[in-house]
Amino acid sequence: MAFALAGHFGAEAVIRHQQTHQLNELTEVVLRRSEFAVDFAAASLDELARRKLASCEPGALQAIRLHVYQRSAIKDVRLVKPDGSVICSAYSETLEFDKGWVDRRDMLPSRDKALSLFRVEQFGGDALGVLGDIDGSSALVAIVGINASLFDIMPAELRARSDVILALSNGEKLGEFQTDAGKSLLEPISFDRNSSRFPLRATIQLERAVLSSWNNEAYWPTVAVALGLGAIFGILLARSRRMEGPVADLDRALAAGEFKPYYQPIFDLRTGQIKGCEILARWLRRDGSVVPPMNFIPLAESSGRIQAMTWQILGSALAELRPLLRANKNFKLSLNVVPNHLLSAGFVETLRHTVLTARVSARQIVVEITERDELDDLARAAAVVAELRDRGFRVAIDDVGVGHSGLSRLKGLGADMIKIDKFFVDTITVDASTTAIVEMLVALAKDLNMTVVAEGIETEEQLRALIASGVEEGQGYLVAPPVPSARFHELVESRRVTQSGAAVSGDTVLVA
Repeated sequence: MAFALAGHFGAEAVIRHQQTHQLNELTEVVLRRSEFAVDFAAASLDELARRKLASCEPGALQAIRLHVYQRSAIKDVRLVKPDGSVICSAYSETLEFDKGWVDRRDMLPSRDKALSLFRVEQFGGDALGVLGDIDGSSALVAIVGINASLFDIMPAELRARSDVILALSNGEKLGEFQTDAGKSLLEPISFDRNSSRFPLRATIQLERAVLSSWNNEAYWPTVAVALGLGAIFGILLARSRRMEGPVADLDRALAAGEFKPYYQPIFDLRTGQIKGCEILARWLRRDGSVVPPMNFIPLAESSGRIQAMTWQILGSALAELRPLLRANKNFKLSLNVVPNHLLSAGFVETLRHTVLTARVSARQIVVEITERDELDDLARAAAVVAELRDRGFRVAIDDVGVGHSGLSRLKGLGADMIKIDKFFVDTITVDASTTAIVEMLVALAKDLNMTVVAEGIETEEQLRALIASGVEEGQGYLVAPPVPSARFHELVESRRVTQSGAAVSGDTVLVA
């Protein structure tokens, strides 16, 4: 009975915690999307300044107009005086839509002071102004359109009874999504997030009553788990058996070499050619059962076992794929590395020694920096990335779009590749704002000489949308889930035969 009662209260607590966590994550998504827009504008201004186009000369304005035309999220670029007043505009007709213009002292600085943000009041909807300093006499401003569909992120059961708002830190509203704009929410509760980089604030408001029926599926399973735990506890107590912690299980598995690499192909979106793979960890117990990564990776990271696990997985992968890597010098092997491992003493040398011992070229190894933990020391991380690249390794930033790094930080790291998170791939066929974000990422990556890989591709429709957005490579269940080495070798060989047949016949091979 005690466990049943605890299960009831525990289920209530779990549900509320899950709801709060999901709503905080959704608020974070709004903030990340907004930060992407600012980063994209900043990169565009940097490029214009680098090309010395901060001028009102006809030739410069023509080049700026072409630049804006190629970037749908940016509506205009303007040259302004030190006080913020406009000197000239790429599309001067957009000035006619301005209801007001903020002077320099009222613009809100970003954390690094390099950019300032402000609201541009316009007829028919507001826009976001992003000012980037050039010198003491002038500055460039990008006018970024804030599309309400950017904030259409709420689950279907909450959508009609919620409001999603983006505002500046001074309270000025930039954009809002509400299905019924004239309807006020009853007893609203708010979930807020402030950007650590820009003067932006994201808010989700929803009616308190709607939470009582949302995501309650976990109630009875949680109660059942509590009862089951009570029974197990009673048995264990009766037998007086000492329970060992899960960390001890990890240590035993590491000693027994039970962590094995599985491989997910990275392929050319247009031809289906497998160009590499990502190593993913699986725990193969002695009884033959496979433990999914979500059940042990977080514990491995928090307990510090992730480093030993990473080296064990890499060593096995290099041994299993050595023939393929040596036969195809363009084949890439991607390895996930968490930030604290990347910044640990001797990481680069240990990696270099491991790869050289396997007689594999360093340029075939891609180090994927995961963003589950924040890179607190960006300068040190950039130095490690530079050392890796000097040694011939390539570097990718994983989970782009939902992790901690903004795109300006990605530029500071100097990586070779960004991987678009599955969240964006899942919604690219149903959400126009996602398409705009993916196009921004692709354009920015091109400006920074980086390649783009999309994760989690599951359908042909997603594949076509990604190709249309300019993405060239991807991975996902559309080609294959993560598989053990024998199955992966079979997959690569079958694709090679298919590609060879297509080359002979002159056909184009598409992903099936």
